[in-house]
Amino acid sequence: MTSTERSIAAAEAHSAHNYHPLPVVVAYAEGAWMTDVEGRRYLDMLAGYSALNFGHGNRRLINAAKAQLDRVTLTSRAFHHDRFAEFCTELAALCGKEMVLPMNTGAEAVETAVKTARKWGYRVKGVPDGQAKIVVAGNNFHGRTTTIISFSTDEEARADFGPYTPGFEIVPYGDLAAMEEAVDDNTVAVLLEPIQGEAGVLVPPAGYLPGVRRLTAERGVLFIADEIQSGLGRTGRTFACDHEDVVPDVYVLGKALGGGVVPVSAVVANRDVLGVYRPGEHGSTFGGNPLACAVALEVVAMLNSGEFQQRATELGEHLHQELNLLVGGGAVEAVRGRGLWAGVDIAPSHGTGRQISERLMERRVLVKDTHGSTIRIAPPLVISKEDLDWGLDQLRAVLGS
Repeated sequence: MTSTERSIAAAEAHSAHNYHPLPVVVAYAEGAWMTDVEGRRYLDMLAGYSALNFGHGNRRLINAAKAQLDRVTLTSRAFHHDRFAEFCTELAALCGKEMVLPMNTGAEAVETAVKTARKWGYRVKGVPDGQAKIVVAGNNFHGRTTTIISFSTDEEARADFGPYTPGFEIVPYGDLAAMEEAVDDNTVAVLLEPIQGEAGVLVPPAGYLPGVRRLTAERGVLFIADEIQSGLGRTGRTFACDHEDVVPDVYVLGKALGGGVVPVSAVVANRDVLGVYRPGEHGSTFGGNPLACAVALEVVAMLNSGEFQQRATELGEHLHQELNLLVGGGAVEAVRGRGLWAGVDIAPSHGTGRQISERLMERRVLVKDTHGSTIRIAPPLVISKEDLDWGLDQLRAVLGS
């Protein structure tokens, strides 16, 4: 057996089968490239679902982590540490908000946003106890905790995990009229992805997000934007909401906030929202730890330069121009997305999304399928135009275009 075969066999024998990864075993990575245990190099066109926006092994982030490792890595929130205030201050400023509640994973941040909205609804809006409702969109992906899957429409994520948590109403994504009908006196929040990633990089109709912002403001409801995948440079702006000049009440952040080095997530809002918490009502042992704060502070500094947003804009225009040329040729039915993020619907005659991903892997390009017929393309923002073009050449070859 090869090293790859031995590693995969051991993983299949001793780990739960909650993922179905492509048969590649990565041993080293730098920038937009990964190298497997056999020494073969692959172009990463997924970037850890946007967790690696700044590339593998980004030296600024690695140096920030190394410097912090020599000082202190964890205190718990039982004590202050010298990176926490700076992190909260700088991240709040990046978001144009006043307060930060740090957590670790994206799902934790979404759970925190749900709890925040409910507590705000009871303490500030005056919703009767136990009656708070949150409106969400169909085909959403906000994580896989028990509460989050309770408002998922993906049966693969939901099946056999009930009973489900009540308090949510699901409406079609992009349907403002349905949203207006769903929001009532007991609604405390609308929770949306500005672009739905797992659903296939679905961009809402123009005017939808501003319409949701107007509706929530008029009805006294919080607008929570889950920017875990779409935020922090991926779409060419700091946040996907920025494309329509929408400022939500609450940002939910994760993935790229940790730079692909450590898990970091956060809920960011003004004092009138996050100020509802009292000591002991919510927390996390690792949330806002010194190592996480050090890395995330460097992420914020990098985003403040605007360099990565500009790269995503320029390379994203090129990416979509090239991908759209494939539509209508028989192999690609549709292309969606914004910035360096695209969902490509493959014609059934050319294979499933998984099959196309496997063929691309054979040509040393790594992408991920979703919803059967779609592949997602989201390379690190540091990718060169030459490498991006090479990856697109491999896609054309696989599709026979």
